[in-house]
Amino acid sequence: MDQNTFKILYDQYWEKVFGTCYNHCKDVELSYEMVQEIFCSLWERRDVLTVEGSIENYLVKAAKYKVIDYFRKKANQVVLVEEEELESVCNSECCTENDVLYHLLNERVGNLVDQLPCQCRQVYRLSREQGLDTKEIASALLISEKTVKNHLTKALTVLRLSLQDYR
Repeated sequence: MDQNTFKILYDQYWEKVFGTCYNHCKDVELSYEMVQEIFCSLWERRDVLTVEGSIENYLVKAAKYKVIDYFRKKANQVVLVEEEELESVCNSECCTENDVLYHLLNERVGNLVDQLPCQCRQVYRLSREQGLDTKEIASALLISEKTVKNHLTKALTVLRLSLQDYR
């Protein structure tokens, strides 16, 4: 692909890619950055990239993956901040016992979550571990919000029943 072909592709599809990004993240500046990154990546990989199907579908899918990656990184940052806050609170002697109990409970919850059906587990993790809301999860997994709510209800019911001993 030469510069002229790239310019034609950019002029033809940048608005569609921007719209896909903006539709999911509702942030103009972030969407512009994502479009820039997608087209930079396209240009940098122009010699080795082979696109099966239409370039439009490829770019829209790239935009969706870029948004999912953004939310994944954002959720991981939230988890790190929460862990740091928890560690700063736990500086007393009684905290050691609480830490042990917390880690045991956390491990038990992790084991129970691992036993959930695949999509149910994925929805639960996006909600509880990555902090995404129902709409964001539905958008990321390309399922309805009702399906997300059903999976969360199922997961929480299983956890509630299995963790009654910890009440």
